[in-house]
Amino acid sequence: MDLQPLEHRVPPPVVALLCALLAWGLDRAVPEARLGLPRNLPLALGLATALLGVALDAWALWTFRRHQTTPNPLVPQRTRLVVQAGPYAFTRNPMYVGLALQLLGAALWLGNPLALVAPVLFVAWVTRWQIQPEERVLREKFGPDYECYCARVRRWL
Repeated sequence: MDLQPLEHRVPPPVVALLCALLAWGLDRAVPEARLGLPRNLPLALGLATALLGVALDAWALWTFRRHQTTPNPLVPQRTRLVVQAGPYAFTRNPMYVGLALQLLGAALWLGNPLALVAPVLFVAWVTRWQIQPEERVLREKFGPDYECYCARVRRWL
């Protein structure tokens, strides 16, 4: 299988970190765009959203480990089976959803609408350069079983 130049090359947590830095940079560059919310509200909303993302990531990793398959997104060909339990029953990509929630939490904490570009960019990047190539590999490896799973469970939410 031929991969495009960026497919499976940049680990999604690194992409998420770069997007978080972008959100922070946009907030610092345009502080006047911040919403005039009460001081603790952005912190509470951001923290709750980010913690939900961390919990989803932990649940997804635990589920992969329990099924003894690799959680490494850079080598989908090493996957032993299509995990359909736990968070994988309602999203095919709970680890990426978790990272997107963490970025959304950071954007909420900043209280700057410009920071929302971070989770949007993350979702776009990961969909194109990580998820679509993963899906090609899994379709080739698991065939109809994976197709049935895709028909039943959404890519994101």
